[in-house]
Amino acid sequence: MANLKLFERRLIQLVLAFVIFAAAIMGQLVRVQTVSANGYVQRAQSEMTQTTTLLAPRGAITDSKGDPFARSVDSYRIVVDQKMVTNPTKTAEFLAPYLTNSGVTAAEIENKVTGKARWFEIAKSVKPAVWKQMKIDISNFNNSLKPENMDQRILGIFAERMYTREYPSGHLVASLLGFTKDDGNGAAGLESAWNSTLSGINGQAAIATGFGTRIPGSQQIKNEAKPGSTLRLTIDRDIQWVAEKSITDAVKRSSALSGTVIVMDPKTGEILAHATAPTFDPNNTKKLKLSDFSNPSVQEVYEPGSTGKVMTIAAAIEENLVKPTTVFSVPYKVKRFNSVIKDHEFHQTQRLTTTGILAVSSNTGTIMIGENLGSQKLYDYLRKFGIGESTNSGLPGESAGLLAPVNKWSGTSLPTIAFGQGYSVTAMQATQVFATIANDGVRVSPTVIAGTADASGRFTPAKRNNKGVRVVSSETAKTMRLMMESVVSPNGTAPTAAIKGYRVAGKTGTAMRHDSSCNCYSGYTASFIGFAPADNPKYVINVTIQRPQGMHWGGALGGPVFHDVMSFVLQSKAIAPTGGKPKPLALNEAEVKRDSAA
Repeated sequence: MANLKLFERRLIQLVLAFVIFAAAIMGQLVRVQTVSANGYVQRAQSEMTQTTTLLAPRGAITDSKGDPFARSVDSYRIVVDQKMVTNPTKTAEFLAPYLTNSGVTAAEIENKVTGKARWFEIAKSVKPAVWKQMKIDISNFNNSLKPENMDQRILGIFAERMYTREYPSGHLVASLLGFTKDDGNGAAGLESAWNSTLSGINGQAAIATGFGTRIPGSQQIKNEAKPGSTLRLTIDRDIQWVAEKSITDAVKRSSALSGTVIVMDPKTGEILAHATAPTFDPNNTKKLKLSDFSNPSVQEVYEPGSTGKVMTIAAAIEENLVKPTTVFSVPYKVKRFNSVIKDHEFHQTQRLTTTGILAVSSNTGTIMIGENLGSQKLYDYLRKFGIGESTNSGLPGESAGLLAPVNKWSGTSLPTIAFGQGYSVTAMQATQVFATIANDGVRVSPTVIAGTADASGRFTPAKRNNKGVRVVSSETAKTMRLMMESVVSPNGTAPTAAIKGYRVAGKTGTAMRHDSSCNCYSGYTASFIGFAPADNPKYVINVTIQRPQGMHWGGALGGPVFHDVMSFVLQSKAIAPTGGKPKPLALNEAEVKRDSAA
């Protein structure tokens, strides 16, 4: 009896334990099916999908009229599910003709479609028309096969949308534009400097995955990408084309290292053309070296040579130390602190006016004028003209040039700096100097940016400080323009720059070129910078040619390029020819006496 009661108690305990266990199981099932069901579904979905970035189309970069220099175009990435490929060799042979322009061969395609990966890239930047035709031809080919040839089907090929950067004008204005990297971001030039504006906002897409691998063709867009803003430049495409052709031809003729042409509106600072040679094609940059896509107009520094004399003489006139007709006894050579400095051609001592010194570009005469100024005043005026500081052009990598403080000058610094050696400038700085004279003595910052436009086309002009910096008086600037007209006269150093019917003013430069590789002077920098019409300047043009071979005079090399480009600019902008010319300023003492007698 006692054993029976013990058995009954244990049986009851087992039943109770079973009931408790069953209740716990049921509770867990209820929790999974009701309370946590959504969480498990979301976890499963997240493990079966992957979120990817949809690159936003970059905004265009356009000329002043809105025509694109750079733009983003629809393209596709061609991918493969290798497990679906039945015949890698046949697949590669079929795809190769469509993907030739994408830079992949049949052998490379066969290697890419062979394996067990559920997602693998075959080619990118494939044009939509190519993918559309490929898709049609794959379908037609597969439908044409007989049952016994099904192992030759083209399977597992898919496309994903992307954007490709395109430069429809090729090499035109390339050193200014730069280019983009494979990831779509700017790598150089304006593409890099304005990357955040051009890039826009990326979107998102969900792609199904299997065993952790993306499944081709499963892309679903979650958030559309927002296009970047368009960057409108001040560049005039037609003027740019003429400038680029002219400087390219000049560089080839002279076997020069490089050349630059800048066309600028002196009142607004707008750059209408920015041409360099040699240049590159931003559509094909894979084999470029760093030096190939640099922007020499703001990154390369050089000693200006005789174009720097304009600042020395303008400063002396502003300080009332000389007048255009002040006469100097100008020798062929002078000795300063154990250094002998000469003019570029031998001559007997001449009685030249300040204007004559500028017209024939006398080094020794300019030294005398500079010594009247003194080191500190000369330095101060060079700084006022913008030497030794950035022009604030907004172009990436811009150099401030090189101008040592006066306390670092040697005994020969004053005489050499007076005629344009011993300090360095960029082509953009040199252009700004002449634009200051053309703009009645007021220096403005150059710019290539007209403004931006959002995706809807709403244009916002670029903010500018149009007040500028007063460097010399309006009267001094006017006097300098009259004096600089003598440079393009038959008696000056650049008669090749003269344009029939227009008054032209400017200055030549032929400077020894400093070579950093040997820390020595090697070759020359030849330049001509001028403006027209001289009595009411509308445009300034800087022509700079680095290390020409043989003939290296600035007037002979830069003058003809200036003539061709400025002639086109004046005609295309409908600038009326100038009326009569003023009486030429006296170049020497004899002419001064003649004018006084008259």
